Amino acid sequence: MEKFAFKFDESSSQTKLQQLIHAVSEAINLGILKEGDFLPSVNQLNKDSGLSRDTIFKAYSVLKQRSIISSTPTKGYFVASESYRVFVLLDDFSAFKEQLYKSFRANLPENYSVDLLFHHYNPEIFNQLILSSLGRYSMYVVMNIDNKNLEEVVRKIDPRKLLILDMGFDSKDEVSYLTQDFLQAPYDCLNSGIDLIRRYNEFILVFPQNTPHPVETIDAFNRFCEDHQLKHAVLEHIDNREVQPGQAYLVIKDSDLVKIVKDCKKYNYQIGTEVGIISYTDTPMKEIVGSGITVISTDFVRMGKDCANFIVTKEKLREVMPTQLIIRGSL
Repeated sequence: MEKFAFKFDESSSQTKLQQLIHAVSEAINLGILKEGDFLPSVNQLNKDSGLSRDTIFKAYSVLKQRSIISSTPTKGYFVASESYRVFVLLDDFSAFKEQLYKSFRANLPENYSVDLLFHHYNPEIFNQLILSSLGRYSMYVVMNIDNKNLEEVVRKIDPRKLLILDMGFDSKDEVSYLTQDFLQAPYDCLNSGIDLIRRYNEFILVFPQNTPHPVETIDAFNRFCEDHQLKHAVLEHIDNREVQPGQAYLVIKDSDLVKIVKDCKKYNYQIGTEVGIISYTDTPMKEIVGSGITVISTDFVRMGKDCANFIVTKEKLREVMPTQLIIRGSL
């Protein structure tokens, strides 16, 4: 078995204390140190590495507080258990994120603990959360802010420990990802439902200006309608607009979905015949509203399971999740 050794890196931005904490945690994650293995004594590490006894004591104390190591008065410090801490940074919390997270957690072994945080598309919060997490976790799962690139702060995370989830693109091809396609996939989904969409006189995409949903979906929608010569429109909001019979809607936000359903009930329009509805991203509620809401969606339960598998196996992952049109009574 490879012996644990520590060498201070003067070029690192981390302090000696931070580097030692990280080195021990990393040795456990990589299997160099296993449950029950003893760490070098304070005196031995002081002699081998040149670190002060005070720094070593502090590092070992932090590791004990995190339940990573333990100690006995006569035998010294040893690895308490092979536990793993996972950093999960999502954009916000919603019904389909709950599905994803529950699936992710259900497929992780019990010795994996998860810290779940949200950035709400705020770059300052995103940067702060990433920076404060560095060196503290075994693995990282991050929903990026942008779909077309990778935030630079994310590159500070060891790419072997990182999974980009749902949105983000790594031009350097260093980081594992499990993402959606927001351009060709929605086009293909709409194409599979063309016979149903043709029943309506006008097809309308409601795409709020402030939505974090990638704008590529607008291009996919317009291209689909032009290819099939459909009368169409893209609206930023429908708050002051009444639904008319003969219209079909593709909605991104659930609040717009609710508004359309309310209008149909108000004017006794039959959803699925007089007014068509397609919603983006599936949730359990959309299966039972009315006769069911037709959706364009990826399988978030599977996404959570695949994410957990990456965390456990640490095998490089490059996957764009399939997206499908699920036909229900609203179309």
